[in-house]
Amino acid sequence: MAVVLASLVGGCSGYVRPSPAFHEVLNQPYRFDAGDRLRITVFDQPNLSNTYQIDASGSLAFPLIGSVPARGKTTDQLQADIAGRLRNGYLRHPDVTVEVEQYRPFFVMGEVRNAGQYPYVAGMTAQTAVAISGGYTARADQSSVDITRQINGEIMSGRVPVTDPIRPGDTIYVRERFF
Repeated sequence: MAVVLASLVGGCSGYVRPSPAFHEVLNQPYRFDAGDRLRITVFDQPNLSNTYQIDASGSLAFPLIGSVPARGKTTDQLQADIAGRLRNGYLRHPDVTVEVEQYRPFFVMGEVRNAGQYPYVAGMTAQTAVAISGGYTARADQSSVDITRQINGEIMSGRVPVTDPIRPGDTIYVRERFF
């Protein structure tokens, strides 16, 4: 009887086990997306070195070379792309570096005091995200959260412990507890 009851309660919880890709992305190089603000430096070219924002289409507007696709690229890939475009008729040996100046925001919803959008800081966990949003409400389930993230263009969700790391652009949902 206890086994049947446990399986019924477990089946009603709506638990969604994250796919392996959900956690594998945490160990991969960061990939840019809309909302990221980048500091791009071209050595000996102060007129080209500046802060650039990736727009909703996933591109950034760069002097001389125009629109540069950035969505899904790593730092090394974007550096090589910009250097290659500058080498094509503008600079002989461009030395380009790309750094994230500000990550795209994350979102917190559900049973928190101040649901909304917040700036991401490297190394954040779901628990620190909840703390930034004002903490849990009295009805919040504090044992785990649901995180939704986009990985290679695919939206994935999973229920994880509050100690799990989050990524820029993640949506954290705090569920209501039943007891």
